[in-house]
Amino acid sequence: MSEPTTPLPEDLYSFLAAAGADAVALVETDTAIDPVVWEEAPVPVVGETGLARAASSDEGTVVRQVCRGRHEALLRWLELDDGHRQLALVTADQGAPAECTPGELAAGFLQDPAFVEAELVQAMSRWLARRSGPAPQGPQAGWTTAAAAWTCHMRALSSVPPASVLAQARARTGDDSPATEELVLGTGMRLADLIDRMDRPHRTRADLVTDWRMVQPLATDVPGLKAGADWLLDQIALRDARAQQLRAVLEPDIADHLRDRRADDSVLHPSVPALDPARAAQLEQARRTVRCYTATFYSGRTPEAELLLNAFPAPVRSLEASVPALAWRQRSATAQDALDAVMKRRTASSAEDDTAYFADPERLHAESAYLAAVHGRLDLVHDALGRLSAPAPLPEDVPEDLHELAAQMPVHRLADAFGSRDRAVAALNGQIAYLQQEPAPAYRRKSTPGELALLRAVRDTVTSGTPPTRNRLLAGLDEDAIRRRVEQIRAAPAQEPGGTPPPPNRHDQGHSLAPQTGALGVRP
Repeated sequence: MSEPTTPLPEDLYSFLAAAGADAVALVETDTAIDPVVWEEAPVPVVGETGLARAASSDEGTVVRQVCRGRHEALLRWLELDDGHRQLALVTADQGAPAECTPGELAAGFLQDPAFVEAELVQAMSRWLARRSGPAPQGPQAGWTTAAAAWTCHMRALSSVPPASVLAQARARTGDDSPATEELVLGTGMRLADLIDRMDRPHRTRADLVTDWRMVQPLATDVPGLKAGADWLLDQIALRDARAQQLRAVLEPDIADHLRDRRADDSVLHPSVPALDPARAAQLEQARRTVRCYTATFYSGRTPEAELLLNAFPAPVRSLEASVPALAWRQRSATAQDALDAVMKRRTASSAEDDTAYFADPERLHAESAYLAAVHGRLDLVHDALGRLSAPAPLPEDVPEDLHELAAQMPVHRLADAFGSRDRAVAALNGQIAYLQQEPAPAYRRKSTPGELALLRAVRDTVTSGTPPTRNRLLAGLDEDAIRRRVEQIRAAPAQEPGGTPPPPNRHDQGHSLAPQTGALGVRP
């Protein structure tokens, strides 16, 4: 008994629990790696989508069928899998959704006394013959794809097709070439060995590149290998300094979300607010772009890779943060947290007692390049936000026709720091939307209202098209006020030597910055 196709509900476990204890959902979906996780991304389980671990669906994910029993589910999977999108097998196992591979189901049937082997062999041979269908590159390429699909999905049963399955599949296609069997078995063994190597903790970049070059062409026709190919690309990029600099330029700042995740003790972070869609889209765009550069460079298309790097140059960090950047960090707890997180990582990465210091020098060098670029980008962003939130006054002798230009400069700096004005607005809107989510983590409930007010004010200034005037000094030159100030100074009693000086007023406080930052208290 099977249910018709239906959109995947928000709570996958509730859906499966309502369908019955023996229900198995055949869910059609695309494979993906969590864009929030990069350095700590686990090795993907080849043949699985990770859908059950996410416990929610992406747009376009649908339940193709709900089968009653694992035997029916395996037979239906063999009929429905076409190699275009990965078909996941999801069950409700011990109170939570769990994903299994077709090979795991088939291996379980070997222990069942009621199991009919001939029926399963016929179903598998039909599936294998269909997956070896005509390929533009010729019949040998089709059998390579079929062998890769078998190893990807049936590895829990056997790494290569059993002789009985392969013989029937070849008979169905009319293939009598003696080289076919050797090709299928050789491809399966090499791919199985590659999957085993992915679990090794320390891999050199050269080894990862070799594995990726084997998996990448197969992943085009075997969607179950796409997550593994993407993971290998990410691991290569983590060991490439220029790829990490490109990542630092394109990634949005999500230090607030990462801190919330670290502060939560639970494994799946149920109380952590979801990352806002605006910054999540920018993060996914950055991940795709870094993968594009990595794939282009390690495919041998070096000029194209250089063009991509030149389009997004890494920021050069100044030796000292500007006064506007420091002022913004004093007012924004999130900005200070972002800087603190980068500084802690830079300190940890340079610690000589860290095992990674000796185990993976390529990754250590790439991480240093990434953190330096992130530090520089934070300085640019915080400087732009600081100048926009508190525009510096202009001296009296500045020409009148430069006042409007001076008022527009903070917006230009913000666009330059984020890449464009629209991208800056999207990032600000995303951060505002994230901080507005309830419930907020306990440690930032007091600081969140002030942070929201600060971000909204900057966002509104940028979107309104009328930045605040920087001509505050000229606007405050009132003759009567100046005359009264002069008379007060003349009438004040002289300070006795050794006496206690009067408390500084706002005018004196402003001038106290002159020795360090210039007469106006603003570093150029």
